Order: sequence, then structure tokens, then C-alpha cells
Amino acid sequence: MMQKIHETDLYKPVKMFFEAQGYEVKSEIYGCDVVAIKNNNPIAIIELKTRFSLELVLQGVERLSVSGIIYLAILEGPRSGLKKRLNKIIKLCRILGFGILLVTLPKNSGGYVTQILEPLPNRPRNQKKSNRLLKEFKNRHGDPNTGGSAATPLMTAYKQNALRIVSELKNGYKTIPELRDKTGLHNTASILQRNFYGWFSRVDRGVYELSSTGIQSSQEYASVIHDLINPYK
Repeated sequence: MMQKIHETDLYKPVKMFFEAQGYEVKSEIYGCDVVAIKNNNPIAIIELKTRFSLELVLQGVERLSVSGIIYLAILEGPRSGLKKRLNKIIKLCRILGFGILLVTLPKNSGGYVTQILEPLPNRPRNQKKSNRLLKEFKNRHGDPNTGGSAATPLMTAYKQNALRIVSELKNGYKTIPELRDKTGLHNTASILQRNFYGWFSRVDRGVYELSSTGIQSSQEYASVIHDLINPYK
């Protein structure tokens, strides 16, 4: 029986394809499967699908509000339904300005990408969305998610910053200024007061400790915390 291929299986070859061209690549940022950035070049957004579909096209159209460089990455294989429709797909994507990447996943290798259509740059219609995506990309430490896995809980820059605070509270309560100094986070007070994940408990005015949920999170995310506070080890 042929093993089922998922969108997440396409991510690594696509990531390697753009990294080989000098891009920094991260996944699952504000709904975008893959985001690639290179120097002052426009943001490139890549949407992953195992089959070409209307849903994929609509995702690409939606992303045009964020970036003018959109790629559709599609699995190339006997079950992808590409072969018979490829010329029509190319024609449609050329009209929309989308680039097309074909992802091949051989059984005994990690896969590779073939670009068959360059995207035509379009000016993003919503600069606010574009700036928000760029900010999340730059603030997110590493690439902790896998493209195509939006249905699973994601590691965002905000969550990483909250975990930095968790790390500093493992040995007992601290004041907001102490935590701000230790973490370097200007929005330390906001993270503590909002307490989105329920990880913090207020001991006194401006003083916080870990809640029982926060203690559990320090154990659950121990490896993530280690990488955040020891990025080069």
C-alpha cells in the first residue's frame, strides 16, 4: 500500500529550495504555509498542497493582500492529477501572477523542487498585513513549525517570549523590572498582565510567579526553552 503523503512532507524540499538561493525560510506565519525572505527582496509566500485545487488558488489570491510574490507548491506524482491539466494550470497561474513549484518525493531521498513558472510581482494591497507578517517572521526564534501543519498548535514569537519569562520564574517570583532586565523583552508587563496561556500568577503589585500550569509548561517546553536561552549551544 502506498503511504499517504501530507502537505507537511512538501515543506522540507521547498525550504531547502529557497535556502539554496540565500533565503531565510520559516513556516506557518499568520496562515501562510511558508514565508521566505532575502535581504531587501519582496516577501515570498509559498502555499503547499498535494493536489492542485480551487482551494489552493483561493489561498494564493488571499495571500496577495500580504505579498506580491506568491508561489503554489504542488506534489508531482501519479495521483496528483497534474499531468493532464498542467498546461491549463500554468495558463491560470500566469494570469494571476503566481509562480508554480513542483515537488517530487522519491522513495529513497528527501525530495526536490522544480520551478516551472516564475511569479509576476504584484504590489501588496494591505501594507499593514505585510508589515505584521514581516515583524512576526523577524521576531520568531528559529523555525519551530512545519509548513502545512496549521491545524496543530503553533509556536509563535509571542509564545516564545512568554516561555522566556517562564524560564526566569522557574526559581521563584520576580518583579517586572527584574524580568524585563533578564529577558530583554520590552513588553514583559503586557505578557504577564494578559497571561494568555495562564502560566503566571500575581503575587503582589508588579511581582509574579509561575502558576501550576506555568510549572507544567516549564517541563513540557523544556527543550524549547533551552534553545531560546542558549541559541548557539
